Amino acid sequence: MEANATSNLSDAITIGDFVLKSKLGESSFSAVWKAERRSIGEEVAVKQVFLSKLNKHLANCLDCEIKFLSSVKHPNIIRLLDVFQTENCMIMVLEFCAGGNLASYIQCHGRVQERIAQRFIQQLGAGLEVLHTHHIIHRDLKPENILLSGSKDDLVLKIADFGLSSSISHPGTYIETVCGSPLYMAPEVLQFQRYDEKVDMWSVGAILFQLLNGYPPFRGRTNVQLLQDIKSCTYLPFSKFILPQLHPDCIDICSRLLSINPVQRLSFEEFYHHRFLNGELKSNYDLWN
Repeated sequence: MEANATSNLSDAITIGDFVLKSKLGESSFSAVWKAERRSIGEEVAVKQVFLSKLNKHLANCLDCEIKFLSSVKHPNIIRLLDVFQTENCMIMVLEFCAGGNLASYIQCHGRVQERIAQRFIQQLGAGLEVLHTHHIIHRDLKPENILLSGSKDDLVLKIADFGLSSSISHPGTYIETVCGSPLYMAPEVLQFQRYDEKVDMWSVGAILFQLLNGYPPFRGRTNVQLLQDIKSCTYLPFSKFILPQLHPDCIDICSRLLSINPVQRLSFEEFYHHRFLNGELKSNYDLWN
């Protein structure tokens, strides 16, 4: 913990008005804590970014993250409540989501009903529309970075952790920096090729596939093995137990999001207006109900 953090008699660590209670997650350059704002007793999440561990690329990502979250207020985007800097850290105070993340949800529930997957992807699409409007690529969309709020019967998805996000100056801009999480990383990134906002569309496809099947679409112990699995795929490895039950629109959007060729992959506009997000799934396909 950095120098401006102090301890009280119960050994709880405090930063300003915030008491850090338990660590929710960490990376090589940041830590996220469940915390309490002492003055009003509000439960929040505190993201502590260690400035000395940031290279130029990560510093630019942090600047992009703060600017974006400071400018938006949307139910499907994690809300930034406050931001301030201490001697060694940038402190971001975020809303706390008691439902955990989508990865834990999938681990607990396994594959979900098609209607639930549709509702989750609709919410994810609504959040991504905000990113698209602001010309932001998230670059690390994965179940761990999608938080859940609300009751179990009315869960609200919130896109979080914009630590690797990037702003693109105009449509058609390409990026070359390799970043993200391999299981949800588009093949053009795995191959060190330049890429655009369609890398987020690949990640959405991988998330949808995992919601429906309970496991990611492609696997490999190394990035090379993962890329080989993607390239050798002639059809998506849907579970044989669920494939006959899926609506054709669901199979179509998943397949087109996970198109290896980014030119053929759905753009955000095509994804957002796809029938799977906007149509009603007929009950004869929904055999899990």
